[in-house]
Amino acid sequence: MTDAILPDEDNRAIENGYFKKGCNPFAQTGRSKLQNRRASLNQQIIKQMRMRAGAENLLRATSNNKVREMVVLELSYVNSNLQLLSEELEGLNSSVEVYQNVQESTSIPLIPLGLKETKEVDFSVPFKDFIQQHYSEDGSNFEDEIADLMDLRQACRTPSRSEAGIELLSTYFSHLSLLDSRFFSHTGQMGIFFTWYDSFTGVPACQQNISLEKASLLFNMGALYTQIATRCNRQTTSGLEEAIAAFQKSAGVLNYLKETFTHTPSYDMSPAMLSMLVRMMLAQVQECLNEKTVLPGIRNEFFCLVRMAQEAEKVAHTYEQAHQSMIQQPIKDNVPFFWSTMARVKTTHYRSLAHYFVATALLDHQLGPRDDEDKQEKALAQLYDSIPSGNSPAYILKNKEERRRIGKAHLRRAILAQEEAIRCQSLCRHLRKLDVLRDILQAAHQRSLAKFTENDAEDEFTDHMDAPDIVPKTEHKAEMEMPASTKVKVKDFFHKLGPLSMFSAKQRWTAPRTIRLHTEDHDLGFTLKGDGPTQVQCLDPLCPAAKEGLKEGDYIVTVKDTDCKWLGVGEVMKLLKDVDEEGVDIQVVSMMDSGLPMSAKSATYCGGIPKTYSMICLAFDEDDKISKARKVTKKPSFLSWGLKNKQKSASTLSLPTADYPGTLPWGKQRATFPSSNNGALY
Repeated sequence: MTDAILPDEDNRAIENGYFKKGCNPFAQTGRSKLQNRRASLNQQIIKQMRMRAGAENLLRATSNNKVREMVVLELSYVNSNLQLLSEELEGLNSSVEVYQNVQESTSIPLIPLGLKETKEVDFSVPFKDFIQQHYSEDGSNFEDEIADLMDLRQACRTPSRSEAGIELLSTYFSHLSLLDSRFFSHTGQMGIFFTWYDSFTGVPACQQNISLEKASLLFNMGALYTQIATRCNRQTTSGLEEAIAAFQKSAGVLNYLKETFTHTPSYDMSPAMLSMLVRMMLAQVQECLNEKTVLPGIRNEFFCLVRMAQEAEKVAHTYEQAHQSMIQQPIKDNVPFFWSTMARVKTTHYRSLAHYFVATALLDHQLGPRDDEDKQEKALAQLYDSIPSGNSPAYILKNKEERRRIGKAHLRRAILAQEEAIRCQSLCRHLRKLDVLRDILQAAHQRSLAKFTENDAEDEFTDHMDAPDIVPKTEHKAEMEMPASTKVKVKDFFHKLGPLSMFSAKQRWTAPRTIRLHTEDHDLGFTLKGDGPTQVQCLDPLCPAAKEGLKEGDYIVTVKDTDCKWLGVGEVMKLLKDVDEEGVDIQVVSMMDSGLPMSAKSATYCGGIPKTYSMICLAFDEDDKISKARKVTKKPSFLSWGLKNKQKSASTLSLPTADYPGTLPWGKQRATFPSSNNGALY
């Protein structure tokens, strides 16, 4: 969240390694202020939602008319506050200026994603208890490892806007896979609640499932890539290449999130929303590719102008697809109006540029004897789906009046498109603040008007024609790229527990048993196999070890107080070669049967990763029963907090807090809160 480090006092905390990779939550940069404000809004939103839930519960429970009138008044007040908080959060998502490069003032701003906020998580007590109960080891021996893990997670809440920040998030993401196998069994709960706030609505989602933590971390990784991209200087080739790579990686991460983690409880990570975000990222990639093409300048030459027209139309086409996905329900109710308006402005702006380039190619250039006529005919034929007025490309190229007529038609479309872009910009108060966007739109509009005036004749009375659409085409297509940084090799914090393939949450082990080994004729009475830990096999039932309680299939974990979980057969045999008549103590463990079968209410899986379900804002009705054939009702928008939904929402009994979410009896009615994003609704 920060780009600078405060000097002196705050740097003392950095020196001890707490803030990793230059992450400093105290640095007062513009971006950190926005993120801090987002965190504050999230807390205010959940507070208002709890007040609303309490008022609805009272409204449902009382029959006193005077009390009901007071509750209805309170509900209207709370709903108004929620609407204002929602608009303020939308304003934060519309604040793009602070993310742009400070040296750049001649390019249209790009849209970044804001980071999801989360609450602190204390792993210490649950992990110590689990280590004691499951691995039969003293949890206090792992205090340093647990503290390092919590420091790493805390640092991930404020990643720097650089590759170091990406590496930080990737490191924690890699550790989560190890933690999932080491501590999180699908047959039980750890008692650790992960709370993350929706990036667009601020509504919290709280679960004990570590999949929510993984999915939210991937979302923040994709968001951080967008912030890196918008920070690049797009007036240089290297800056544009960095922005293109960052946006492509962002699209790759978000697409991976969509395909891997399904039924996420937070709507900003729903498949529909992620699909829209991927389209928006690819549109911004295409825009940067177009800027890279025009950066050296556009030559006033026929083939160059035709090519640039199709390149500009390709940008307009990708933004049009992004805009169409933004205006679909229910995405429309959750996406900032600034985003959809910006996508529409860029669609019309780049489409007008495409028509301007075609008009310039037709009006400023005539087919000469030295020109390649066949090549120009082919270029003009590929420019349209159908040739204007049914004429052949050769006729248009050779006829000066026809070129002039079609060129003016393209100029008219360019002027109308620029006027539409300027009108759309004026409709959004956040877009009106972008002076650079207004200047670019007005300059393009004036240029098209000047070109039209230059080629307009007062004595021309021919019928006006409509210019045909231009076929989008590009030599550099925007593509998603899955960054390699998502798979970082890390050292397991809990390496001392043993190999993860054996000592995991899925495997159940007996408590360590101490066996006194003696030899008979220099023979221990058993053989060993395996490479960490070693396993007892071919046990002689009459040997002293068997009499001491050793069983075939036991795993040796210590010899003479030496940890053997990671030692192979040869290394263990070296420790046992000096066994004399007095013998030596070893500790062994036995693998128990697999855990209990998965509960019918457990999360389902996709790609080996559990689907998650929200545990926040859930409630039930004592009188209503859900039948198996019940139809799923349409989710209400986060903005639909008016009293017209009072009767539906009045069935809520309580709203669990983010710190202690309540569980519901199976088969009870859920209230229609915006945060109760059940996976089945997607």
